[in-house]
Amino acid sequence: MAERSGYLAGVPCWVDTNQPDPEAAATFYGGLFGWEFADVAPADSSDRYLVARLRGGDVGAVASVPAGAPPAARWNTYLWVEGADAAAARVQELGGKVLIEPFDVGSAGRMAVCTDPEGAAFCLWEAKEHRGARIVNEHGAVVFNTLHSRDLEGAQAFYGGLFGWETLGLGGPGGMWTLPGYGEFLEGDDPGLRRRVAESGAPDGFADVVAALEPLAGDGATPARWSVTFAVDDADAIATRAAELGGEVKVPPTDAPWVRFAVIADPQGATFTASQFVPENQGLEGSQTAASSG
Repeated sequence: MAERSGYLAGVPCWVDTNQPDPEAAATFYGGLFGWEFADVAPADSSDRYLVARLRGGDVGAVASVPAGAPPAARWNTYLWVEGADAAAARVQELGGKVLIEPFDVGSAGRMAVCTDPEGAAFCLWEAKEHRGARIVNEHGAVVFNTLHSRDLEGAQAFYGGLFGWETLGLGGPGGMWTLPGYGEFLEGDDPGLRRRVAESGAPDGFADVVAALEPLAGDGATPARWSVTFAVDDADAIATRAAELGGEVKVPPTDAPWVRFAVIADPQGATFTASQFVPENQGLEGSQTAASSG
């Protein structure tokens, strides 16, 4: 699998998880995905920032809960931007909120924490030395980020205005976010990608997919949010291993179009999806979303 050396503006580029006990979380994810960790927090800081790696390439991070934030574990999605200040201003123009104004993260980059008009939180990342995840779309690495929204029309207006995203329907209730030209960009690091995507039977435009879109139903008790999906070789084995390590399997391994997936909460409560690519499931009907693979 080709390694990434950077991203286009508007593409999810990094994930991390805030945890009340980062060391315990590192033990869980290391045992689950085989991650190795390096603490890159300043030596004089009481906080931890443990960068997770596969084959020496960054895949994500486990971090302390920020000072003043609720002591809850969660996964965070970062979106690549050319300028964090300009992007944060645009978030506000489009009806979103800037929870934490842009600030420098040492020499790694500049970031801001925002929400869309429904309240789904995400981070803006202006890269300097840190160029996002190098390892993606393979076992133990991020394969998809998904927006869960009740107001699909409003989400399309917001993210379309912010990043130029468009939507691709897949015949079910969910869909995909696309960024025109993204497939061509990926060809630079992975020649033949668009041809392979077409040969797999994916619909036109799938090579430009940057994220997934899941409609939320119900009375509004479940908030709009971004979620993270990790690729795995065997969803059943990962669910079993997660339980052995103290996690909770929220949704047991389930077949869906193209994939078999499980929804898992780590021991401190941060939820993620583990997704196994299963081409023979192509024709199944059902949700396209949290389990989506790419």
